[in-house]
Amino acid sequence: MSPVAMLALLGWVPVVLYIFTRFPAQRAVVISFIVAWLFLPIADFVLPAIPDLTKMSATCYGILLATIIFDVGRITSFQPGWLDLPMLIFCCSPFLSSIDNGLGWYDGVSQSLEKIVSWGIPYFLGRIYLNNLTGLRQLAIGIFIGGLAYAPLCLLETRISPQLHRMVYGSHAVPGQFGQTIRYGGFRPTVFMKHGLEVGMWMMAAALVGIWLWRTGALKKLWNIQIKWLVIFLIITVILVKSTGAYFLLAFGFILLLLCHRLGTALPILLLSILACLYLYQSAYTETYITDQIVAGMSQVANEERMQSLEFRFNNEELLSDHARKRIIFGWGGWGRAQLYDQDGEQISISDSLWIVVFGNMGSVGLISIFCSLILPFMSLFLSHCPGRSWTKREVAPAAVLGVILFLYMVDCLLNAFVNPVFILTNGAIAGYVLKGPEPKRIRKVQRVASQRSLPRRRQQSA
Repeated sequence: MSPVAMLALLGWVPVVLYIFTRFPAQRAVVISFIVAWLFLPIADFVLPAIPDLTKMSATCYGILLATIIFDVGRITSFQPGWLDLPMLIFCCSPFLSSIDNGLGWYDGVSQSLEKIVSWGIPYFLGRIYLNNLTGLRQLAIGIFIGGLAYAPLCLLETRISPQLHRMVYGSHAVPGQFGQTIRYGGFRPTVFMKHGLEVGMWMMAAALVGIWLWRTGALKKLWNIQIKWLVIFLIITVILVKSTGAYFLLAFGFILLLLCHRLGTALPILLLSILACLYLYQSAYTETYITDQIVAGMSQVANEERMQSLEFRFNNEELLSDHARKRIIFGWGGWGRAQLYDQDGEQISISDSLWIVVFGNMGSVGLISIFCSLILPFMSLFLSHCPGRSWTKREVAPAAVLGVILFLYMVDCLLNAFVNPVFILTNGAIAGYVLKGPEPKRIRKVQRVASQRSLPRRRQQSA
């Protein structure tokens, strides 16, 4: 790790504390997460007894410390709900896997702590900070602004190749993967993320948020610029990042938003979520694979290179799924035990999708809990708090588009294994909103007024 990268990680905690003194709490959480995710280095700083310091663990530690210093009442007022149970089980499942495989309690505690920091704490912070329509609006606008901030850097790297991480922090984010950045006669940007697919997913989410806020009138201007021009700029950037999956998810997400609004119900998303669960069941628990049919169908609209890559993933997943079923309850634990090896001890399998990684390492307990945690919040939102006919209302539109983005992220987890803490924060925010219930209009008005004040100012008034 270069000195610049180390300084950035170590200095981020006090920066987060400063952000909390300058902005209202909800906005401070959004700024801290998005800035760290987009601009801090891909690096690990080893810490004793707790998970390594990374861009997101530093953010979580900083926000928790700021909460203890400035707003400890948020933690003490937290009330667990039924939607929190899947995330709790998922964070505990590595410990159960380690014990079941004889790896020891120390290994289990270490693995569970890693899951708590990468999944549990972002979810928890969303629950306690962004659990109302005001917080969801702040988060949606933050994602949109984050996309606008990233767009020039993406366009630069499509021209010069992914070099910004090396230029700023002294090394490539993931050495040895430069060949994967070459796409369609040019370069696919990675900026300060691990892979171009992560960048494509982020830019897709920002563009989709912008499109829906523009169409519903929930946001008309930003920085004194008509939002439609900013949305067009983001769409062009999404095209130029050269991520086929991002193209599909952006179009698919926009169609779902329009369709659910026109029908007045989120039934299409709910049915598609059920189909995703059926796909997981068939892939994980049966030996009847439908991946050949999927490849054959998609080959009609996608190029041969992409289909070969997809077929390679599916073939690996079939082999890994067969291996995972040998320890179907708690999985194989860590240390690469869920992978396949040849007679010389060389690894011959690759885990590309989140579902197969979790199923292999943590078994059915981990697989069911993580996908329940991803699916149940947005399904509950659409069923009880945010029917399709309300999605164009200005106060509801941000929550609706964030719910659709969570659905798209769940779909992406069927093919990729990129953990995006901003989406986990969103998941916790929606779960918190569902568990609290919709606020009366009078309370929403008070919250909007309060969101314009800073923490120090509120403390002076209370004193």
